[in-house]
Formats: sequence, structure tokens, C-alpha cells
Amino acid sequence: MEWNFIFFLNSVLLGTGLAMDAFSVSIANALSESTMKKSRMCFIAGVYAFFQFAMPMIGWICVHTIVEYFSKFEVLIPWIALALLLWIGGKMIWEAIHGEEDEAAEVATKLTFATLLIQGVATSIDALSVGFTIADYGLLMALVASLIIAGVTFAICMTGLLIGKKAGDKLGAKATLAGGLILVGIGIEIFVKGLFF
Repeated sequence: MEWNFIFFLNSVLLGTGLAMDAFSVSIANALSESTMKKSRMCFIAGVYAFFQFAMPMIGWICVHTIVEYFSKFEVLIPWIALALLLWIGGKMIWEAIHGEEDEAAEVATKLTFATLLIQGVATSIDALSVGFTIADYGLLMALVASLIIAGVTFAICMTGLLIGKKAGDKLGAKATLAGGLILVGIGIEIFVKGLFF
């Protein structure tokens, strides 16, 4: 592969495709925390971007070292993403329903660092497969492609957070329920896509 326009275009398109799950999760997070500050939004988008950078690189390393083990692990990717997102989304739905019973608890659910890490892994684990796509790249090209994917992810997630924040202001208490349903839907979509397509 050469350093040309096609390389950069492919990296941007790859980043756009991979960032769609993180984009949806960003909307869900901002729906349930509509008072989120810009610095927190940058941090959240940065975590997703980090995982979208790391997973293709881990995949690339696996292809160049332990490819036979990686191909066995790849079968588990849809199951892992489904379990993580069902757990987080189910928890949000439960908190939204439980919160409606207790009118005094109208404080927005704050996204913890542990939950953010789990979301980062769940939304980027399919990017491990990108290691196969960029297997013919040298180390420097793989790093640049992964950095482009991370940059695209950051921009897309910031957009999702801004959209979710605006919608969260309007939806109020129902925003957490909507966010949880979105996460469960994403988990099911990743699972179905991973098993059947």
C-alpha cells in the first residue's frame, strides 16, 4: 500500500463506519446527562477515539503474530458486545423506570469511568477485525490509519454528544430510558450483524 489519496480516504471511511456505534452510544450518554460540560464531552469522545485507535492496532499486531488465536476469538466479538451493552442499557432502563416511581430522584444518571470504559470496549471491539483489513500495511501506515480512525471517531462522537445533550434538555426524565433502549438496540444490532453478515 502506498501513501496516497486512496489510503487517506479509506482510513476516513473506515473510521466513519466504525464510529457509528460509538456515535449512537454518545447520543444515549448525553440524553441521560444533559448538563454535561464541554470538557467532559471531550473526555468521553476521547475515550471512544482511544479504543477505536487501539483495537485496529491490536488486530494488526494479532495478524502479524498470533493470527490463528485471533481468528478463534473473533467468533466471540458479537457475544461480548451484546453482553456489555445489554448490561449497561438494561441498567439505564431499570434506573429510568425506578426513578419514575421515585419522583424525588430526578437527578440525571452520571456516566462513571468504569461504564465509559465498558462502552468503549463494546463499541470498538469489532474494530479488531480491521487488523485484517490493514494487515498489508507497515507499522507506520497502520499507526497513521488508526490515528485517522481515532480522529474521525472523536469528531463523530462529539457530534453525537451535542445532539444528545440538546435532545436530553427537551426529553427530561424520559431521556435515560431512551438512552438505555438505544444501548440495548445497538447491542442487538452488533450481535445480529456479527453472527449473520
